[in-house]
Amino acid sequence: QVQLEESGGALVQPGESLRLACVVSGGSTIPLSVAWYRRGVDKSRAWVGGITTGGTTDYEDAVKGRFSISRDNSKKTIYLQMNNLKPEDTGVYYCRHARSDGDYWGQGTQVTVNS
Repeated sequence: QVQLEESGGALVQPGESLRLACVVSGGSTIPLSVAWYRRGVDKSRAWVGGITTGGTTDYEDAVKGRFSISRDNSKKTIYLQMNNLKPEDTGVYYCRHARSDGDYWGQGTQVTVNS
């Protein structure tokens, strides 16, 4: 049974940083490919960025240069480092792991950027 669990969300002020973590448990092989999504105030879930099994990362334009994704294979954990946070980054952040048998999502972690 594959499970994903996000952590690290918090209330921060604009300009501050946060690091989110996504732990993948279960039978997935490493290295893991994982994507991060954000559900904002409009309730739509938007892709933020992702990392492939080969280690290639990609990001939405709004976060390029501020966010970065990395992973620790030994811990089966993918990180989303978020720097210079802005109010529009506010939302619930989810990680997603796609496999041949389906998509797996975590429960989400809340990030609020508010002065």
